This record gives sequence, structure tokens and C-alpha cells, in this order.
Amino acid sequence: MSSVQSSALILILLTTCCTFSDCYDPLDPNGSITVTFDIHEWRTDGYLARVKIQNYYQYRHVDKPGWNMGWAWTKNEIIWSMSGAFATAQGDCSAFKYQTPHSCQPKPVIADLMPDALPANKSEDCCHGGLLSAWAIDPSKSFSSFEITVGNLDISATVPPPANLTLSAPGPGYTCGPVTETDPTQSSDIGGRRKVQVYKTWKSTCTYSSFLANKKPVCCVSLSAFYNHKVTTCPECSCGCKETNRNTVPCISEGSSSSLSNLNSLDVVQCTDHMCPVRVHWHVKNNYMSHWRVKLTVSNYNYKRNYSDWNVLVQHPGFSQKAITYSFNSTTLPTVGFTDNVALFWGLQFYNNELLQANEGELGSVTTDILLEKDLSTFTLSNGWALPRRIYFSGEECEMPLPDTFPVQPNISYCIKPPHYLLLLILVYLTCKILITWL
Repeated sequence: MSSVQSSALILILLTTCCTFSDCYDPLDPNGSITVTFDIHEWRTDGYLARVKIQNYYQYRHVDKPGWNMGWAWTKNEIIWSMSGAFATAQGDCSAFKYQTPHSCQPKPVIADLMPDALPANKSEDCCHGGLLSAWAIDPSKSFSSFEITVGNLDISATVPPPANLTLSAPGPGYTCGPVTETDPTQSSDIGGRRKVQVYKTWKSTCTYSSFLANKKPVCCVSLSAFYNHKVTTCPECSCGCKETNRNTVPCISEGSSSSLSNLNSLDVVQCTDHMCPVRVHWHVKNNYMSHWRVKLTVSNYNYKRNYSDWNVLVQHPGFSQKAITYSFNSTTLPTVGFTDNVALFWGLQFYNNELLQANEGELGSVTTDILLEKDLSTFTLSNGWALPRRIYFSGEECEMPLPDTFPVQPNISYCIKPPHYLLLLILVYLTCKILITWL
């Protein structure tokens, strides 16, 4: 095979296996979920470890029904006991006559306990129902941990880490690296005057790929502006086409008498041209001397799902200036390789942090006005500058309209021609004025 053919084959494989956004996300360059095993205590046939799951994604959270984690034992280990989480299957423990292990599965799957679990089953920083907040929104709720007692080992030999770590959070899309030994985790004692460390630390890093998740887009973007009566709708078939068999999500026409109870699907959306469960609408509302105003609206077309702890990420050059958000929380995020700034929006607790499902009467929606300062050296309403470059909903990129469909500002050179009789009156007036001056 020639070098040209080899290069072409490598290019095809790279293009097939991952897109640029899958390989590296410049809007979240350090995003990942890490899983850390800290061995705190050696036992006669194994060890006691604390396992911590930490979400470092800035805008991607773990939603209901929560995370599941799995791995493969390499030396016939069993789990004697757990606190803060549980193995979803016990497996065959018939070889143990005097004490029944928690799980004898060679490939256990672990799930989080609910917050209302019995105190005897809890451990420190546990029991969030598998939910993890995005790091930029609430770092204090972006991690969870549990304790596990592992046995059936010869601890005089090398104790190996688990292998083939998998993470479902809550669906597919996460790929975890090998569990490798790192520097032991340290903590402070005696008011910070003494450093203590665990016996051994293993760690794995998991990253998300929408390509591997094999999902269609879950949201789309529509645009409008005060200077143009045209509304740029979501691209047709953004999340599937209702006329073809490619769309597996059932839909109900607006105002239809069809009953939702007759549909067993987990997702049922309103029939639209875009067929997306969620639409994000950006409307340029007002233009003031030193500020400009935008209205951001998120609409839920799904009849069977509420979106809890939702967030919207917007890439836009205007966020380099000070912005005031009236009905959402907001913050700006660092980026790599982009001059445009990125702003993250999410709901206010107990007010609009849950995007409610649609019903036969109306869509579920949340909305806010955003007031942005002008940088008069860069501000413009021309050529789509006031419209976002890209938008994400709860970590998933939304389908954007094509730039040539954006609302266009009217040509300032265009003016309405005055009627002929008005020109005649002006001419008569000027003629009379000249005659009077001469006289």
C-alpha cells in the first residue's frame, strides 16, 4: 500500500471514528469524569476502599436516573460489603458457606443510593440518586462517593486494580481509560498541620462523545430580531423527520385528540417540522444607546419528560462585555481557540430550574431577558453579529440554522422615495422664496 493510500485510509478512519467536537471540546477543554479508588485499610483477604466519582464537565451534568458504573475483577475478587451504593446483582455466592458476600459477580455493576436511604447504609458524600451537577453550576454537588470492602484476595501478592471500567451517565457515550496507579491521595489532619495519605490510589478518566452515544440532536435553535419581521425557524428535520421511518420518536399533532396513554414510548413530542424535544429561541429585542437586550426562551415539546437542572450554553461575541440576566443564573466560561466568549445559563432554584413537559394546551417553557453592554468599537447589528454562533442544551449541541437564513438588518442606504406631489410643493416653495428675496 502506497503512502498516499495509507494517509487517505488514516484520514477516513479518523473522520469516521470521531469528529472534532468529539475528540476535543474547546468550549470545555478540561471536561471529564474521574473515578478514584483510595485504599484506606488492608484486610486479611482484601481491602477497604473509598470510590469517588467527580464530574469536571463545566456544563454537562448527570441527570435522572443517574450514573451506573461497572468493572471486571482480575483475580476472582468478591465484594463483602458496601455503603453509599450497591451492586445491582449479587451473583453466585454458593462457594461462601459462613458469610454471604454483597456481590460475587465477576463484572459487578454499581448504582448510587437515594438520598432517603437508611443511615446504616450511607457513607460520607454518598446517596444523591446518581445525580451529579455540572462543575460550573454547583461544584459541591458535582461528586459522589461510596465505600466498598473487597475480599477473596492474597494480599501478600500484588493487588491489582479493577479492569475495563465502564460508565453510564445515564446513557451511553462515555469511554473510560484504564484504571492505573497514581500518587496516593493526601488529606489534612490536626487542623491542617499534618498530612496523611491513603495506602494506594487508582484512577480512571472518562470522557463523553456524542458520536459514540449515537444520538440524534435533542434540540434546535430559532432566531428573530426587532429589525426584521422574518422569524428564522429551526432547520427542518433537525432531530428527525416525521414523514419517514428514520424517526423513532412518536409525535402528536398540536390540538390532536390522540391520547398519550396509548403510547408506551418514553418520549412523545409535538409534531413539528424539526421534531426536536427542545427548542431554544434567541430574539434580539431592543437596541439602546449603550446597551442592547435579548430575550432567550427554552421550550419543551416533549409530552412525557421534564428536564430537571437544565442549562443552556451560548457562544457569542457580545458576552465579552458585562451582561445582566433577569430570570436565570448565569456565568461566563473560559474557552480555548475562540475569540467569542461563552455564557452558561441555568434556572433559579425552586423557580424555573425544571423545564416542565408540554401538555395538550401549551408547551413547557422558561425565559429571560439579557441586557448586554455595548463595546462601541465592535458592536454591530449587521451580518448576524447579534445572533449566537452555537448553543448547547444540557451538554448537547443544538442544530443551528444556516447563516444565510439569519434575520438580516435592513439596508441603511435604502429610503422611501417621497411622492411626486411633495417634490412639486418643495420646488414651488423654494421658487417662491427666491422670488421674494429678489423683490
